[in-house]
Amino acid sequence: MNRVLTADDGKRWNWGASALLTAFVMTVPTLVVILLGGSTAGAPLVWVRTAMAGFRQGPDDFSFPYTSTRTVHDRLHGGLLAAGFDQEACHSRYQSAMYRRNPGRRPSEHLVSKLRRHEALQRRCGPGTAAYSSALEQLKSGKNAGASPADPDCSNEMGELFCEPFPDTTWLLPWRSFPLWNFSFDTQERYGRMRENGVLRTNDDVGSSSPAEVVPPAFAYIHLDYNHTAYDQLFFCDDDQRLLSSFQWLVMRTDSYIAPGLFLVESFQEELDMLFPEREAVFHHLGRYLFHPTNHVWGLITRYYRANLAWAQRRVGIQVRVFPWEPDSPELLERITKCTQEEGMLPGLVETEEPAAAATTASGAKSNAVLITSLKAWYYEQMKGMYWENATANGEVVVVNQPSHEEYQHYGVKSHEYKAWAEIYLLSLTDMLVTTGKSTFGYVAQGLAGLRPWVLLKQANGTAGHGWCSRDMSLEPCFHIAPSYDCKRRHDSGEIVPHVRHCEDVPTGLKLVDPN
Repeated sequence: MNRVLTADDGKRWNWGASALLTAFVMTVPTLVVILLGGSTAGAPLVWVRTAMAGFRQGPDDFSFPYTSTRTVHDRLHGGLLAAGFDQEACHSRYQSAMYRRNPGRRPSEHLVSKLRRHEALQRRCGPGTAAYSSALEQLKSGKNAGASPADPDCSNEMGELFCEPFPDTTWLLPWRSFPLWNFSFDTQERYGRMRENGVLRTNDDVGSSSPAEVVPPAFAYIHLDYNHTAYDQLFFCDDDQRLLSSFQWLVMRTDSYIAPGLFLVESFQEELDMLFPEREAVFHHLGRYLFHPTNHVWGLITRYYRANLAWAQRRVGIQVRVFPWEPDSPELLERITKCTQEEGMLPGLVETEEPAAAATTASGAKSNAVLITSLKAWYYEQMKGMYWENATANGEVVVVNQPSHEEYQHYGVKSHEYKAWAEIYLLSLTDMLVTTGKSTFGYVAQGLAGLRPWVLLKQANGTAGHGWCSRDMSLEPCFHIAPSYDCKRRHDSGEIVPHVRHCEDVPTGLKLVDPN
């Protein structure tokens, strides 16, 4: 993934627009970086006061008991979204709130103000504007001769999955006209490489010269992919942030959710405190702001929801992360059933049914719809069989659903990507979530939903103090390959600030939490 941010020389973090999206957990941290910019351009705080004229409700809206209680403010997620978008171009932007029982967390006024200002900046300086063209010419005149255009990144197809998040402009970089592509660990302008080789030095480096004495390249490439080094992780240090401010262009590539690392940068903390007073809601707010399914994907979501989930009084989402080469696991199935039953999400089963007793309890019992998402169908088939072949202990109705089972991941196949995005979003519309650890699929669903999931534990014995699952400490995704210690004192990075802790599913990773 290639992401480009511009900075005005001499101004700390006055960054431009993000360029490309290839996955959920990579784009949200980039917007966090942008919002740290403190640009003076744009509009003041705007709280939406006008009604959403023309919002069309379907003939079967009785399926949604929370529809009539939603105000305009709720439909815009507490002012997070701007009014005025073309509703026909993106149905999901203003309709999604109608499908959620959980209205979500309320964003801070400071975050809403920053988003409105950035939207104005994006319209003035984004791709296709005179300011963008001027900056592009400056980049081309000073870029390293070794950087050349390459085949388009797969992220250029993201426009088929997501609506444009910014009004009257685009967030996608026009790759055919952009000179910098094809970045990797071996790129000469990789920031970690330049720091390791002494090409770039901070004032605190022993025996180093002042950064002002070094003429920086035209751009720096921030490499935070799975194979990044300790030198690449200097990106999360204050001294290196000051050094990076001398670059006009930064390009970032990452396959991780790096937001927790930004909260370790001391110079960012005051601004981040104002943007996100609820630390565990960073992805929740920015995910709901950025990720709106296109009309095609929204059709997949709403048709399945109305046909299979809307009728239920309780909706339980279960995300089963398994690899194609792994055999079907009765132990994992047992963990799923024990977790959902012992935590009160689903009713227990009885082996024999007394018809009279079942008839008396069924009339007032709850209805439950279970949504299972997994590459494999085996777990769905087993759970469906359980609740068909056995009566529930309390007479409740349980219907188990699975939209698809692709068996393995089909890279670059559009229909597969449409289904994956639709199923992530469907999971986020449930009332309770059960996930397997280390799953970005589950991370995105819980963040969009605003729900702390029950995470399935590796221990399958249910004894010695270990349950079948545990409630996650936070809504936030885990930064899997995070810095292990802070920049100066070499303290454990999970003990520097109270709102950044090690993840339960990845003990070396970092996660944002609310300490209270």
